Amino acid sequence: MRIVLGVAGGIAAYKAAALCSTLVQRGDEVDVVMTDGAERFVGALTFAALTRRPVLTSLWDAPDTIPHIALARSAGVIAIVPATANVVAKLALGIADDLLTNVALAARVPLVVAPAMNSAMYEHPATRGHLETLRARGVTIVEPGVGFLAERETGIGRLADADAIVAAIDAAGARANDLAGERVVVTAGPTREAIDPARYLSNASTGTMGIELAREAVARGADVDLVLGPTTVEPPAGARVTRVVSADDMYAATMTRAAHATFALAAAAVADWRPAEPSAEKRKKHDGDESLALVRTPDILAALGARKNGTFLVGFAAETQDAEAYGREKLQRKHLDAIAVNDVSGERGFGTGDNSLVVLWGADGRRDLGTASKRELAARLWDALLDVRAKRV
Repeated sequence: MRIVLGVAGGIAAYKAAALCSTLVQRGDEVDVVMTDGAERFVGALTFAALTRRPVLTSLWDAPDTIPHIALARSAGVIAIVPATANVVAKLALGIADDLLTNVALAARVPLVVAPAMNSAMYEHPATRGHLETLRARGVTIVEPGVGFLAERETGIGRLADADAIVAAIDAAGARANDLAGERVVVTAGPTREAIDPARYLSNASTGTMGIELAREAVARGADVDLVLGPTTVEPPAGARVTRVVSADDMYAATMTRAAHATFALAAAAVADWRPAEPSAEKRKKHDGDESLALVRTPDILAALGARKNGTFLVGFAAETQDAEAYGREKLQRKHLDAIAVNDVSGERGFGTGDNSLVVLWGADGRRDLGTASKRELAARLWDALLDVRAKRV
């Protein structure tokens, strides 16, 4: 694996040298980037001797190669060990004022961060908030341990053991390309079914879960089509995005794009009914009650299930009661390979907050993905889907 090892200015920087040696001895190519603070603890010559490669410390090292872009593009994983409170804050806020933070900001590969600092700094609300921001973006945080600190105190903040950091790097690297060569179609967001030019039927979905699934698939090397209903949430830059409005629009776009897909994930909250006769003009209010005739919209998931042709088809079931029972029935009836179910009573699961998912497959397959940010759940769901497919081959 090609690894960029970022070393920040904390006393644990000396442990980064041992980690670097471990990675090199097992055959990894390691490029070391050091901050000014790191050089006060460990000399660049140490890392150069271990890696037999130049150690970069400045944006102005080898400017003809544009080092922060070259490093970000060549790496399979970027690991920052140790990450000080200052570096964690800059990563979370997108501040790029040295070579290391520029590399991290330019990276489109997995990022592993191993914080190490005094327990008071680690437990400060600002640091905790920055770490949560990074987790929500899909960054792997290797939690520090509890032990003897440089200040001759005992508490949390001690750099995690090397084995834990290596395991996190390996897991991140394995994810990086496990969808390479796959053609993925994801549907996301609500649909809007027009009543008249000013009104429509819809739901509370923002499309965030589907967007994060598409983002994760892009990050893992897939060729991704995202069919996206009306939403203000930004889709990932690496996906081909087809914006649609109605269920009919989504049906047409999805069926076309799923024809040669290896994975199809139907995460959209498609309206089940639409007005039978939408008005060309705004409907005027009248005294008394009115009724609105509704007709069924196309069942996109059932249509995909009827013509899978080798596509691994994943449905979603957002229920307000007996979610797993309804999900298991939907799995069988629509000929799905897997289904992700969640309880949305009280509109839980809608919006950009945390979500909870359980994956079901086959006669009794089940995996609880827990509660997490939708970005983290997207990673967990892809892990589960790849495991399920591998067991069936």
